[in-house]
Amino acid sequence: MSCSRREFTTRAFVTGAVSTIASPLCATENRAMQIIDTHQHLWDLVQFQPPWLNGADARIAAKHDPTNYAVETQGLNIVKTVYMEVDVAPADQVKEAEYVLSLIHAANSPMVGAVISGRPNSQNFANYITRFKDNQRIKGVRQVLHPESAQRGLCLQPQFVRSIQLLGEMGKSFDLCMRPTELADGAQLAKECPQTQFIVDHCGNADPQAWRAKGKQTVKPIHEVEPWKRDIEKLAKCDNVACKISGIVARAPSDWTTDDLAPAINFCLDTFGPDRVVFGGDWPVCKLGASFADWVKALKEVVGNRATTDQIKLFHDNAQRVYRV
Repeated sequence: MSCSRREFTTRAFVTGAVSTIASPLCATENRAMQIIDTHQHLWDLVQFQPPWLNGADARIAAKHDPTNYAVETQGLNIVKTVYMEVDVAPADQVKEAEYVLSLIHAANSPMVGAVISGRPNSQNFANYITRFKDNQRIKGVRQVLHPESAQRGLCLQPQFVRSIQLLGEMGKSFDLCMRPTELADGAQLAKECPQTQFIVDHCGNADPQAWRAKGKQTVKPIHEVEPWKRDIEKLAKCDNVACKISGIVARAPSDWTTDDLAPAINFCLDTFGPDRVVFGGDWPVCKLGASFADWVKALKEVVGNRATTDQIKLFHDNAQRVYRV
């Protein structure tokens, strides 16, 4: 059963007891499902100003703090969150980490861990990350590798590889957020760092436009479907790689429906399997395509015919293991 975007954005989400039978989002037998959001962005522009927000879309360029997040996610049964770094300037990395640690320790905060910013190709990386070695709230590190300024092949540089190996020795993970045309580099990095847990963000930065017929594409896709599939398969062959179902709605065309999101999502779910996929909200960046609630509703529709146990793994259980929360 499928719903149009208008239908699922206007139809109330009915909650009830968890069923052992899978049911699509638009059926009346919807149920409450606990969610762990493994990709919670926040930025208090008084604390620090991520450089990429200069001139960014007004929907995301403003302050986004825990209070805003609570309002946007009200009623969605989000029980835990993992903060995801926001590509701050290197000089602000420690300040960002200290800021999110203060949020984690705040009363009634759902935030239980953080993936902090880092520059693994820097010779100073070991000194930087070692200060957080014994902090169990710091789950891992990410460097966004898809800006135009990012050097191609950066993640395979010797210093970068050594730094990611060090993360594994510390029991910390690395989020892969890279160009969809360079995912094979991520697979090679995972092979060279077998002790490190990797999480591929945003379905490998899949572009929903790539699955549209050329006459229906509103802009040229940033990748082709078949090479992306081959590289996702390469990543999935690495046992130390999981895939985050997130981010894809931010790239969706303005007239998107779940049919635009489903092909990439389903390929990731089928390729990685039910035990190596986790949910990510990607708020507030998701607002470029949909509200947080609409993104959750759309994803629940896409996965609605899958086993309920697999849906629970996606939205909750796998995150406990992958991010150690």
